[in-house]
Formats: sequence, C-alpha cells, structure tokens
Amino acid sequence: MKINKIILAIMVVAQLFTITSCNNDFEEVNTNPNDPSAVPASLLLASVIYNAGDQVQSPFLAGEAGSCWVQHLGKPVYNDNELYIPRQNSIENLWSILYSRVLKDADVMQQLAAEEGNSNLQGVALVMKAYAYQVLTDAFGNIPMSEALKGDQGIITPVYDDSETQVYPTLLSMLDNAMTLLNGNGDIDPSQDLLYAGDYTKWKKFAASLKFRVLMRASSSNNPALGNIPAQLSALVNSGNLFGSNDDEAKLVYLGAEPNANPYFEGIVNGGRTNEWCLGEELVEFMKSTGDTRLPVYAQEVGGNGSGNGYVGKPAGIEDIANSPFGDSNNVSLIGEAYLEATAPAYFMSNAQLKLLMAEAAEKGYIATPVDAATFFNEGVAASCAANGVATFPITYNGGAAGLQQIAEQSWVALYMQGFEAFAEWRRTGIPNLPLAQDAVESSIPSRFNYPISQQSVNGLNYTDAVSAQGTDNLTTSLWWQ
Repeated sequence: MKINKIILAIMVVAQLFTITSCNNDFEEVNTNPNDPSAVPASLLLASVIYNAGDQVQSPFLAGEAGSCWVQHLGKPVYNDNELYIPRQNSIENLWSILYSRVLKDADVMQQLAAEEGNSNLQGVALVMKAYAYQVLTDAFGNIPMSEALKGDQGIITPVYDDSETQVYPTLLSMLDNAMTLLNGNGDIDPSQDLLYAGDYTKWKKFAASLKFRVLMRASSSNNPALGNIPAQLSALVNSGNLFGSNDDEAKLVYLGAEPNANPYFEGIVNGGRTNEWCLGEELVEFMKSTGDTRLPVYAQEVGGNGSGNGYVGKPAGIEDIANSPFGDSNNVSLIGEAYLEATAPAYFMSNAQLKLLMAEAAEKGYIATPVDAATFFNEGVAASCAANGVATFPITYNGGAAGLQQIAEQSWVALYMQGFEAFAEWRRTGIPNLPLAQDAVESSIPSRFNYPISQQSVNGLNYTDAVSAQGTDNLTTSLWWQ
C-alpha cells in the first residue's frame, strides 16, 4: 500500500526528535524541519544502525547473559546473571528497541526509499530488518513477524510466527530480495551509513554473508520451506559476494566520547564498573592451552597489565561470591583494555565468523569448492587474530569429527564480546562442553530468553498461543535449531 509521504515524513521527524537528541554526531540533519515532505529516506539509516549496535553490544544483556552464559566473561560481584537470572528490564529493552527503533524505522525507510526509486536503500533496509529479526528469533524463538510493524493498519496485537517454518524462510527471502535491490541504483548517504559509508557493494556482501549464517544455523532442519540448504550455500560461495577480507565485515565503529561511545565504555568504564567484570575460567584456560596470541588482548593480567601475574578466569556462578577468592577483582583477569575503549566496534557479523562457518560447510560437504575446510579454518583464525592486532598462532586442522570440534571451538573463541552471536553459535554446536554454573538456579545452561513480561498483558492471547506451540516460557526451553 502506497504511503502518504507527507504523513510518513512527519512521523519520521517525530521519531528523530526522540532518537537523535543524544546522538548528534551520528545524524547530521541537513533538511528543513518545517518542510517534512523533504525528509529523505536515508535520514533514518544512522539511527537504525546505531540502535541495533547498542543492543547487540549491551553489557547488561549481551554481556551478562550472552557472554557470561557461554563463559567468556564473569562477574566478581553482582553475579545473579551467572546463576541464570537475567535482568528482565534488559530483555524488555531488547524486544522493544529492536521492534520500535530498528525494525519499524527500517520498514519506514524501505517504503520511503521505494517511493524515491532508490533500490540500494531499499536493499539496505531489508538487510537490517533481516538482521534484527534473526537476533530476535534466535533469542526468543517464535516472534511476531508477518503481522509486526502494522500498527498503522490497526494490528496492535500481532500473532507470533513459527521460527522454523515462517521466520527463517522469510529471512532468506528478505536477503535474496536485498541482494537483488543492491544493484547500484540510488544513493546511500555516506554520512548516515555508519557501516559502509555508502558503498552498496559492501552491503551486498553483508547480505550474502548474513544469508550464509542463517542457512548454517538452519542446516539441521529438513523443513521444505527452507529450500535446498547445500545448494543455496554453494550458490553464495560461487556468487563472489561473500566477505573477502576484514574490510568487508559488518561492524559499527563508535565515536570517542559519550553519548556515541561503545556501550561497554559508557556503562563500565565511565560507569566506574571495570572491576565488576572479568574473564571466564573456561575461556582463559582453553586459550592458554592452545598458546592463543589473542589472550593478552582479550584479558588483562591479574593485578593489571605489566604485573607479570599471568591470566586467571573466574568459574561460572558462585552465589556467595563475596566469600570466594574470585569475589576479589585483584585475583582475576579483567576485560582487556582494547575491548573497553570508547571506539571499540559492535560486530553485526565478522569475517572470522563467516570463514569458520565456511570451514564447517566444507567439512560437512555442503559446499563444493577448490578451497578445502582447512584453508577456510586457517583463514578464520587468521582473520580473528588480525582483528585483534596480533599474529596468528600455530594450529593444525585435523579434519573429520575432530576438525568440526576445532571449528566450533575457534568460533567460540572468535566471538568473544559478541554476546548474542556467541550464545547462538554455542547453542547450535554445543561446543565446547561447558560446565553448569555453580549454584545455578536452572538445571541446564539457558537455551533462550523468556519473552518480555509485558507481552503477557499487551498481547496475551498471541503470547499464550506462542507458548503453547513452542513450550514453556522459561530459559531452558530448547529452540528448533539447537
């Protein structure tokens, strides 16, 4: 349905008053606010990217749940989250911000771009929508999608779509459409494009690489709605549109000061909480055992860099942390300084992750390519090391079942500080075999987030139907791709 552009643009301006007031460096508004019909679609792009980045880099959900539950990070104090008690307000924020500030704005941007005849910007909007929907469905399972974002049509209680048979096939369709639309027709304002500075060819690579990730996550399914997964993976490899280097990966590089700095810098460094976070024991010991050159970047030495005291991680959990040696931040390795910088990036998808997924696909015979699994594996490890500014370390790919374990282990390591994605990939592979947190309130490591509590009141009937279809709304209900 064609949107009345003047009415829609007024809505855009209203949204900008609520979003850009604290993000002025990211959004340069060069249009006359008294002439709403002149507002271009591109004006929404920066806020879409920025709000998505802030959520996937949120210390108090991506960090306290995602990164802590895969035992990359730990909390020497205030560690209820390690016992599998997440912050419910953070779950609420993830849901509401991805829907209202990322998906809705991307949807508006897509429709405005269509009216402007800007196919490139339509493609960008579809990539960001697919990205946000995958974050949501991988976090919760069944989610509103087909009826979401339609409040202007009177749909304020959208149904929840089945993740396997409806959401994931739609993600694939969105990304296919995005790759078709990203054809060089129409401008992407470089000042608003915080990922690729207006380069549509790199957005196309992001779309293709994201589709590869979606397909690999769904690769255990036999659902016909997903199509022939190996054939689609092979087509992506043959297209030449996947990430070719770290220069292609999708990451938001923050600015050097609040309010546009990395959320870990704002919440932990400026918040005076650096001593409240440390590395997990499982990650530290694994990296020490392999001689991993990334460890001095991931972590600080016990007592601070230069102490010579080496690296120590905290075991997951421990309810009475105050009476444990691990409750003293001087006894554990804090988060590496590079990851707490104001300009540290938020990753939407890294080249390292793609290469390791390609290694898995090659090892399992999903893709036929002159490049074997060992080459993709080595490229993935090297890409992660390069992103951390260190030389790679000696590691020999073994192939077969042992090789698949190596791929999953190195993916786990490479996704450090990418909490939601690390949590998703660990749930998919189950590697490494992590111990249950000490004093855990659940019988197993969580499999998902519970739905926001508000859904029970604002969309109760559809919430109830979703729970009936998927299983009890708790943290340990498994998702279909695990």
